[in-house]
Amino acid sequence: MQRIALLSDTHGFLDPSLFKYLETCDEIWHAGDIGTIEVCEELQKIKPLRAVYGNIDGQDIRTTYPKNLHFVSEEVSVFITHIGGYPATDKSRETYIPEVRQIIEETRPRLFICGHSHILRVMYDKKHNLLHINPGAAGIHGFHQIKTLVRFSLDAGDIQNLEVVELGLR
Repeated sequence: MQRIALLSDTHGFLDPSLFKYLETCDEIWHAGDIGTIEVCEELQKIKPLRAVYGNIDGQDIRTTYPKNLHFVSEEVSVFITHIGGYPATDKSRETYIPEVRQIIEETRPRLFICGHSHILRVMYDKKHNLLHINPGAAGIHGFHQIKTLVRFSLDAGDIQNLEVVELGLR
């Protein structure tokens, strides 16, 4: 079993209250707009870090972390990117960007993670049979009101124990 802490859109800021939520996890995943390489270095001191770069990230981050990350953890196929879009709902059409839709169709992940919007969303995509998570924004830049992260467990092909953590007002 792996316990995961999922962040996005820190924009160079790590809230001091964040650290207690990371210590109980096995890995930290960051879905882009990290902001500074120092954020990565601080996170790596706590737990192993998997990350992708976002649209605001500079060359130091872009040469260290990929745009797209696809891997398997605890028998769960995972795809992480920064700008991805969302699955269809009863009231809206799918908004995946074409490159992301193609990767999803080719690799068929069970878990798709993106950031960028600063809007926390956890949605099931019936069409592609995957769980979509956008952890919102953990930083202080943007229009979001509450800083958030998501924690969950992966175990023998299952995604479980998902929780949203609110870190307070932006």
